[in-house]
Amino acid sequence: MRRRRALVVRGGWEGHEPVKATELFLPFLRDSGFAVRVEESTEVYADAARMAGTDLVVQCVTMSQITSAQVEGLSSAVAAGTGLTGWHGGIVDSFRASAEYLHLVGGQFAAHPGKEPCARRGEAADNFLPHTVRVTEAGREHPVTAGIEDFELETEQYWVLHDGLIEVLATTTHPARPWQPWPGPVTSPAVWTRRWGTGRIVVTTPGHDVDVLENRQVRTIVERGMLWAARTASVS
Repeated sequence: MRRRRALVVRGGWEGHEPVKATELFLPFLRDSGFAVRVEESTEVYADAARMAGTDLVVQCVTMSQITSAQVEGLSSAVAAGTGLTGWHGGIVDSFRASAEYLHLVGGQFAAHPGKEPCARRGEAADNFLPHTVRVTEAGREHPVTAGIEDFELETEQYWVLHDGLIEVLATTTHPARPWQPWPGPVTSPAVWTRRWGTGRIVVTTPGHDVDVLENRQVRTIVERGMLWAARTASVS
């Protein structure tokens, strides 16, 4: 029997530690039976033969750019059954100029509201706020999040613009603080899945750095998402 093949694609903004973050999950992928290939650019997405033989794409590429041929190759592979997953800016703040990519993943980072201006020190922690990730009713039944209770984080809290064709497994709510201009609390998806053709997509928005990814609940969700999205798990 052919081993399942995972393609890890990493790069973009170094602030999200794409190498350290993806290295964290390579042993899990190999222990789960995947042959793993790592690419440092999205050029592989335009290689139709290689993508056709890929069962799972794990993407960690924040911002950056992607060509039309590359995003078309990725989208076509997912539609044909290749799984796609990732976390934080590596999947929902990727390729901001590509409407086609946004259409594929179904959600886009808009903001991570920060601390009160007088408490900011010009560092990443200015945008670290305590918040709760709440598992939805659908999430309590889904293989990716079943058995996971609501949990607390103090890190970037993503405000996400999204469409109605995602299945939301967990949410987080942004309050309206006195120094912020919006008039009321806003709830954003924190974990979701999406069907695209015969492929599956899993997005986990927590994951700013390795410390967050090592959180027990976050890591469990990411790892379960890999297994659920992979091609051989996608026949249902």
